[in-house]
Amino acid sequence: MDRLQKLPIGIQTFDDIRNDGYLYVDKTKYLIDLIDRGKVYFLSRPRRFGKSLTVSTFDALFSGKKELFKGLAAEEFFERPDYRTYPVVRLDMSNVTMNMGIGSLISSMMDRMKGNAEGLGVKISEVSPGEAFFSLLQQTSEKYNTRVVVLVDEYDSPILTNIDSPDKIEEAREILRDIYKRIKTGEQYIHFVFITGISKFSKVGVFSSLNNLRDISMSDDYASMLGYTEEELLVVFGDHIEDIARRMEIPKEELLSQIRAYYDGFSFNGETMLYNPFSTLCFLSDRKFSNYWFESGTPAFIARYMKDKKLTVEQFRGYEVPYDFASCPGDIETATASSFLYQSGYLSLRPGGLDDFSLDYPNHEVLTAMSSLLIGNIFGSHEAFSSARISFRESIVNGDAEGVQGEFNKLLSKIPYDDYAKTAEYAVRRGGDAREWIYRSTILSYIYGVGLDVEAEVHGSKGRADMVVKFRGHIWVMEFKMTKHFASAAECAGAALAQIKEKGYADSFDEAVLLGLAIDDDLRKITEIRADKK
Repeated sequence: MDRLQKLPIGIQTFDDIRNDGYLYVDKTKYLIDLIDRGKVYFLSRPRRFGKSLTVSTFDALFSGKKELFKGLAAEEFFERPDYRTYPVVRLDMSNVTMNMGIGSLISSMMDRMKGNAEGLGVKISEVSPGEAFFSLLQQTSEKYNTRVVVLVDEYDSPILTNIDSPDKIEEAREILRDIYKRIKTGEQYIHFVFITGISKFSKVGVFSSLNNLRDISMSDDYASMLGYTEEELLVVFGDHIEDIARRMEIPKEELLSQIRAYYDGFSFNGETMLYNPFSTLCFLSDRKFSNYWFESGTPAFIARYMKDKKLTVEQFRGYEVPYDFASCPGDIETATASSFLYQSGYLSLRPGGLDDFSLDYPNHEVLTAMSSLLIGNIFGSHEAFSSARISFRESIVNGDAEGVQGEFNKLLSKIPYDDYAKTAEYAVRRGGDAREWIYRSTILSYIYGVGLDVEAEVHGSKGRADMVVKFRGHIWVMEFKMTKHFASAAECAGAALAQIKEKGYADSFDEAVLLGLAIDDDLRKITEIRADKK
C-alpha cells in the first residue's frame, strides 16, 4: 500500500494542516453558512474537539488565504463579486495565566491586545484590557478603512482553570466582562464575531450585554460542525482503517464497530452522533484502543467533583432533561451536576422520553474512564485499586463465586456512611428501590472501572437481568436482591438465583456462571450468594 497520509494529531493551525499535507475533514461549508446568515456567534464544545482549528480556519478565510481552500467547500467564497479581506483581531484565551492573582490576568490580556496591535500596525490605549480592546477595534477599523473580524478562542479558560477558587473566578469574570462588552459598544467597527468555549454558564455573566449574540451550540444546522461523522471518518480516513483492519486481521466492519463503541456517541442535539476527533486520530496513529481524550484532560478534578457531590456514574444514564437545561441562568460554580458534566464533555445528549432530551456517557472510553476514577476514589490509592482489579479479574476467569463476593464486599466496605445514607434521586425518579440501586450502581461502576464488558438491566423475553459480565470468553449473569424482603439471607440469594433460571436470563449463552447475591442493608455487604453453571 502507498504511504498513508499524515494524521493531524494536535495540529490546531489550518495553515499547517493544508500546507504540510495532513488529512483534513472539510468543515468549511459551515463557516460560509455562518458568514452568510449573521454576524455574532457563540459555540461551546468540549476540550480537544476542534474549536481552535475552527478559529484558525476563520482567520485564514477572512485573511484571504485562497490557496489553502483549494478543493474545499469554501473555495467558491473567494470567487464572489463582493468578496474582500478583513483585518482579524484574534484572542486566544487558552493559556491566559492568573497564577499571580488578578494582576497576572490583566497583564496577560494586555499582552494579547498589544500583540494584535503590533501585528496590525496600530497603537492602542493601555488604560485597561477593556479600553485596550475597544481602542484596538477602533484604530484597526480606521487604519484599514473597513470593519474588523473578531475571533475569541476558549473565552472561559481563565474561569475554568480557577474552578476551585470562587474568589478568583469572580475577579476573572469582571475583567472578561469589561473586555467582551466592547463587542457591543464597538459594534460599528465589527464585521463578524466568532467566540468559542467549553462552558455556556459563564456566558450568562460574561456576555450579559451581548444581546445580539447567537448561540449555535445546540443548533441542528451546526450539530456536525466539529467532530467527525461516520461518513467523514470512512471517506477521509478509510485507508487508515483498512490498514489497521489488515494488521489486526479482522474484518473492516468489525474494526469499525469497535471504533464506534470507543469513540463515537458525542451529540449536541440529541440526534447527530459524532466521533471524538482527538481520540479517533490517536487510535488511528497508535492502532490500539485507549482512553486518549479522557487522559489528556484533568480527570483528577472530575474525580474530586464526583466525590464531593456524592455522585455515582450510573445516575446520569438515561437522565431526562429539558431543552434549556444547559442554558439556565447561573454560573458554572452553581450549575447542576448534569449540566456541569455535559458542558465538560463527560455526558452527551440522547433523544428524550418524557422530556426533551436524556443524558448518557458518549462512549466506552468516557464511561470506563469515569468509572475507574470514581472507584479509584473509593479505594483511596492507585495501588489498592490495581490490586482489587487483578483479584476480581482472576475470580471471573476462575469461576470463583466466593472470590467475586469478597471483592464486591471490599468495595462496599470502603463507601462512606454518608453515601449510603443519601437517597439516589435517579432511583427515586425511576420508581425503583433506591437502596438496592446504590449497591448495584456502585458495583456496576466497579466492573466498568476494572475494564470488563458489562451490561445492566439486560432485556430478555421474560424480564431483565441485573447484570451480565463478560471477560475473555467467561460470562456471568448476576441478580441482586435485598435481604429485608426475605426471611433469611439464604432465601434471598436462592430467590435471586431462581429468578435467573426461571426468567431465562442466560438462555442466549452456551455457558455461563449464574450468581444470585443477597445484600444486607444494615450490614452494608453481600451476606449470602448462590451460584450455579449453565
